[in-house]
Amino acid sequence: MIKSFMEFRVPEVFSIFKEKEDYKVVRKTIEQDSVFLGTNLWILFFAILVASLGLNMNSTAVVIGAMLISPLMGPIVGIGFGVAINDLPLIKKAFRNYLFAAAVGLVASTFYFLISPIDDAHSEILSRTLPTIYDVLIALFGGFAGIIAISSKHKGNVIPGVAIATALMPPLCTAGYGLATAQFNFFLGAFYLYLINSVFIALATLITAYLMKFPKRKHDDPSVERKERIIISTVVLFTLIPSLYLGYDIVRQSRFNERATKYISAEAFFPNNYLLNKEIKPKEQKITLTFGGKEITSKQIEELKGKLKYYDLENANLEIKQGFALLEDDKSEEKLNHLATILSENELENQSLKNRLDSLATLKLTSQQLFRELKVQYPDLEESIIQPVYINSDSAINDVAIYLVLLRMSKSPDRQESAKLKKWLQVRLNQDSLQMVIQPVSKTF
Repeated sequence: MIKSFMEFRVPEVFSIFKEKEDYKVVRKTIEQDSVFLGTNLWILFFAILVASLGLNMNSTAVVIGAMLISPLMGPIVGIGFGVAINDLPLIKKAFRNYLFAAAVGLVASTFYFLISPIDDAHSEILSRTLPTIYDVLIALFGGFAGIIAISSKHKGNVIPGVAIATALMPPLCTAGYGLATAQFNFFLGAFYLYLINSVFIALATLITAYLMKFPKRKHDDPSVERKERIIISTVVLFTLIPSLYLGYDIVRQSRFNERATKYISAEAFFPNNYLLNKEIKPKEQKITLTFGGKEITSKQIEELKGKLKYYDLENANLEIKQGFALLEDDKSEEKLNHLATILSENELENQSLKNRLDSLATLKLTSQQLFRELKVQYPDLEESIIQPVYINSDSAINDVAIYLVLLRMSKSPDRQESAKLKKWLQVRLNQDSLQMVIQPVSKTF
């Protein structure tokens, strides 16, 4: 029975052929989505404007909206599907529309950012300028989900999700921002992300269409199919390799930042000094620490550098700045305010410590004075402890502070005298919450 289940139930569960849409329906849908005429063209135009506005306003919700309404995925799927079934007319049509859509997106977004009064690069723009291998995987898996949904009779809500995940429109508009602001590193990074998404969505479409065994047109010349494979492999490799390096570089920088933060927290402190500013540059493998207070000696700096090896930071460049070196690079009001804030916080902390020390000194003097006053009234008194303490218990919501008075006497007073003594102590200490304990002189504390 188990064998029967493994042989028949598992394949049925994972099979995509049972809900497979008719080939003609799939091809017609993909061909229609690959063309930018009439409705599709206007949707493309407005999606570009929505994405550009979202990036400019740094609004995630607006950017997601642009992804949902964008029809850019159509010609990309068309290219992959056309290659899978050897349909050269479909490939040419989809590729022409793909180039047209990319050109329209670049021109429209560039024009928008040229006339926009806001040219700051917010997080929504910055997040699309450095693609990695992770973007490759997102595009590939998103492409698989997309073509399976298109090829199925039960499409559900997969396509909108794929549109959000693969994010074709935002990087294209970010590339337009890079052109408009002459920041060509932004243009190259964002356009590379757009190419990654395009290539691997098309690749996922090709693989899935091939596995679903849609009818293929036969090439008269077998060498044509071989050339197609070479071209596809070359495009995929040239798109994949840079993303592998960028992904490795991001992981390397992240690990450096983590180790440097741990090192600073554990080691970057000196007596009579406080850390004014810390700057970690993972790309340059550099750590800059600015201290204020007593001068740090060369020996102390060398000792601090010697500890880098314990955090796997042997190759890191550690720079120590002292005093007002924080202001040397940029005499901006922001840094002056930052330094003033740090100094103010340090002053408050010092004042708090001073108040605590003064309180302890006052408490000691009060305890000594009370002992002398009690000794006059009770000559049998040998020693005393008079101290504010906290009572802790499971039932108490908060810690309760009271005075503890512990008296060591050679002759203990009777109950009435003890009550009188406790009352006197409450008045003298101005403390109703008081716990008094009297021990015979034979006992020790």
